[in-house]
Amino acid sequence: MKKMKKFLLAALAATFSLAPMQAEHVVIIGANDTHSQIEPASDGLGGVLRRRAVYDQIRHENPNTVTVHAGDAVQGTVFFSLYGGEVEYAMMDSLGYDIIILGNHEFDNGMENIAKYYKNVHAKKLSANYEMSGTPLDGMFEPYVIKRYGNKRVAFMGINVQPEGLISLKNYDGMRYLPSIDVADATAKYLKEVQKVDYVVMISHIGYTSYDPGEPNDVDIIKSSHYIDLVIGGHSHTTVKPGTEMATVKNADGRLIPVGQNGKSGKYVATYDLDLETGKVVYKHYKVDETWDEAAKKYTAMDRWLDYYRHGVDSLMNNPLGESVRFMKNSSHALQNWVSDITMDIIKPLSGIKDVQFAIMNKGGIRTDMPEGTVTEGLLMAMFPFDNRFVVLEITGQGLLDALKVMAGRDGDAMSKELKVTYNAKGEVTSAKVGGKKVDPKKTYRLVTIDYLANGGDYMVPFKQAKRLFVDDVKYGNHVIDYVRDLSKKGKKINSTDEVRMVKK
Repeated sequence: MKKMKKFLLAALAATFSLAPMQAEHVVIIGANDTHSQIEPASDGLGGVLRRRAVYDQIRHENPNTVTVHAGDAVQGTVFFSLYGGEVEYAMMDSLGYDIIILGNHEFDNGMENIAKYYKNVHAKKLSANYEMSGTPLDGMFEPYVIKRYGNKRVAFMGINVQPEGLISLKNYDGMRYLPSIDVADATAKYLKEVQKVDYVVMISHIGYTSYDPGEPNDVDIIKSSHYIDLVIGGHSHTTVKPGTEMATVKNADGRLIPVGQNGKSGKYVATYDLDLETGKVVYKHYKVDETWDEAAKKYTAMDRWLDYYRHGVDSLMNNPLGESVRFMKNSSHALQNWVSDITMDIIKPLSGIKDVQFAIMNKGGIRTDMPEGTVTEGLLMAMFPFDNRFVVLEITGQGLLDALKVMAGRDGDAMSKELKVTYNAKGEVTSAKVGGKKVDPKKTYRLVTIDYLANGGDYMVPFKQAKRLFVDDVKYGNHVIDYVRDLSKKGKKINSTDEVRMVKK
C-alpha cells in the first residue's frame, strides 16, 4: 500500500479545472468499444460522421458537456488493418473527446504505436492502475482529472483491465498493472477526502461482466466502494439499457450507483446528465442511425479527409475472392467450426507435420460476420485482423484437459471436428474425445492453434507448458485469404455446419 499511496500522492499534479461558472448540471457523453467503425456497420448503424452530429447536438443543447471514450477505439475493420490507427486517432480530435482511456486493443500494435498516435491526441489520457514508467507511454497518462463547474468539482479517473492473459506480453512489456479494485477504491477515497471533490466518475475498461471469472468487473468495484458516484464502462460490449435493473448497482453503503455501457461499434451514444446539486444521474441512449445523415452533411472537410482512406478500404472490399453458401454470424458455431476445420486443411502442408490431430482457435479472434454470397479480400481481412501466427503444439493429455477447462469457463471456443467435449454448469469437463477416443491424461497430442493462445492469451496458461513443433512466420489471416482464393479456383464455396462441439450438459 505504501507504493499505492506514493503513486496516488504523485498524482496531485493531474488536477486541473475549467474556468468557474454557475452550473447545475454537467452532461457526460460516453462512448466505448467503437472498434474502428468509421463507416456505418452492416446493420446500418454507427459511423463517425453521424456520431459527430450526435455529439455536437448534445454539446449545443448542454453548455457543460464532457465527452469521454472508455477504450478500444481501434481494431475491427479494414481501416485499422490497413492504416494501423491513423484514421481512428485522428478522429479523436474531430469528434471532440475531452477524456480517453486505453482499451486492450489499443495495445495490438504495441506501446510504441500507441505513443506515436496518442502524442497528437489532445484529449486528457487517464489510467490510475497502469504504471508506465520507463515505457514509451511514460508521462503521457494521468490517474485522474478534476473539472470545476461553479462551486462543484467533478473528478474523472481511468481504470484499466488486467493485461496478463489478454494482451500479448511483447505489446505491454515493462508496464506494471495495479489491481483495479484496489486502485479504484483508493483513488476515489483520496479524491473525496483529500481533494474534496463532490463527485467521482470512474471511466473503465474492465467490463460490466468479467471475461476472466477471477478478475473484478464494474459491478464488483461498485459493490466494494463507498466513494464512486458514476461508472462509464467498456470492454464487455454490454448494452446496458437505460431504465433497466442493470443500470444501477448498490455500493458498499447500499446507495444505488448508475453504471452504463453502449455495446460496441458506436451504434449508440450514451449521455449521463449529472445534477450537481442532488447527485442524481439521468442516463440516456441515442441510436446512431440514418436519421443523423442530414445533420452529418455539414462536416464536408472531415468527409473529404476520409475519402483518401476509403479508397484503400474500398479497393479491398470490392475485390471478390469467393462465395459463401450461407450467412454465418461471427459468434456462431458455424463460423467457428469453419475457421477451425480449414485451419486443419491449411496446417498440414504448411508445417509438414502430417499427424496434427485437431485445431483449437479463439472465437474472439473472428471479428465480423460471414455473408451469404460474395466474400471479398477486405471482408476476410476484417474478419481476421490480428497479427497472429499458426503454431503446432505437442501437449500432454492432462495439459489438454486443463486447457479445455479454461475454455469451458467461457462456454467454449472454436475447435475442429476431430475434438468433442462436454462440460457441466460448474465448468468441469465431463467428457473429451479426440478422433472418437477418450483423452488419456498420460498420452501426448498434437494440435494447431495461434501464437496468442500458445503464449497463454485468453488465459490458456496450459498451452504455455506445451512443446512447440512449428511456428509460422506469416499472419494466419493471410493463409485464410489464400485458402478461399484456392477454394474458388476449384469451383467450391464456403460452407459449414452448426454442430456444437463443446456442449454444456
